[in-house]
Amino acid sequence: MAACTAIVVGNMVGSGFYLSPAALAPYGNLAIVIWIVMGAGAICLGLTFAKLARLAPATGGPYAYTRLAYGDFPGFLVAWGYWISIWASLPVIAIALAGSVVDLFPILRGRTMIVVFTLGAIWVVVLINLRGVKAAGLVSQIMTYAKLVPFGAVAVIGLLYIDTSHFSEFNPSGQPLLQATAALAPLTMFAFLGLESATVPAGDVRNPERTIPRSTVLGIVIAATLYVFGTIVVMGVLPRHELVHSLSPFSDAARAMWGPAGEISISIAVILSSIGALNGWTLLMGQVPMAAARDGLFPPLFGNLSQQNVPAIGIVVSAVLATLLILVQAIGAEGFSAFYNLVVGLSTMAAVIPYAFCALAGSLVSARVSGGVHVPRVTIVEIVAFLFAIFTLYGCGAEPVLYGLVLLLLGIPVFVWQRRRTGAIAM
Repeated sequence: MAACTAIVVGNMVGSGFYLSPAALAPYGNLAIVIWIVMGAGAICLGLTFAKLARLAPATGGPYAYTRLAYGDFPGFLVAWGYWISIWASLPVIAIALAGSVVDLFPILRGRTMIVVFTLGAIWVVVLINLRGVKAAGLVSQIMTYAKLVPFGAVAVIGLLYIDTSHFSEFNPSGQPLLQATAALAPLTMFAFLGLESATVPAGDVRNPERTIPRSTVLGIVIAATLYVFGTIVVMGVLPRHELVHSLSPFSDAARAMWGPAGEISISIAVILSSIGALNGWTLLMGQVPMAAARDGLFPPLFGNLSQQNVPAIGIVVSAVLATLLILVQAIGAEGFSAFYNLVVGLSTMAAVIPYAFCALAGSLVSARVSGGVHVPRVTIVEIVAFLFAIFTLYGCGAEPVLYGLVLLLLGIPVFVWQRRRTGAIAM
């Protein structure tokens, strides 16, 4: 259970959380309210995944449940989009790690060194995952629990340092309440991506019917608590006009409270956290295509296991695609900031579509498992989870949704080719 919980917390508490106070600062107290609301929505989603894990623990997470509930083609689309969102997010996490290393050692500043550290971080973690799921889980436990200490100190002890005058405005953005809430939805939801992580390697988990539900809910509660109190402290310590321009809000807040030693400790925590998040997402980017390949929906090479019993080809192919994405951005003129903003939107959009599919899948999965004997009603928790996913998708905006739709449609030729290859034409 400790390893599964660590994977959930490690995948959620990443770069989206570190930078979020700066992005949320223009919205004042409304941002804190939205953290709580999104946390409640994430818990509803977590409960739906917990229910699905109890009904049918299967490797593949959202893909496995979507296929079981709705059929092969929806399952393929979810697996395709989910896989793309995973390997496309790796560079963002690795860049956050590289940036923290450079902050600690200014002599290493420079675009070339950022690229070197980014690629190095990805491939070191890939090598760890190639040693097996047990090794990946151990790394997640160490990195996750190590990083919670300094961030927990900021979120708890930092409450003694806040200036209450920083919370005088509820919504200083100037936007209407609904519009501001919609804008905050993807910014906060990005930090909750990974809430389903414990369900993906279900085939390698002992007692999954019991372990996965508990790990999922516990991981979400830990992360949501850290998000709410961490944001309150950073907003309460740093003036809004300074926070909106900060590139490392938690480090800046720690420096304001505890001096250079505090700043260094947080930078180290960011490095550890980034390694943990990279490790968890690397594990998933091999498991998802492996599950789809075993069902005949992805090319069979993704289903091959190495001597260490891991989908090595899927992990390596995914890492190569992430590497190419980094190299393309490295030679481009737009820089990493534009790249980061685009990937955040795409990752959130690509993730909430599987969430929407899975939110209402419980009754259909139960019917499949019981042979149609037991078809429970859709619960209020599942309805809330579905509406939560739809509203987050709306908040992502037109451009990320358009790009995400194009990426999903590009998977159709792969599905058709795979169907013709296997001779499974009947749907």
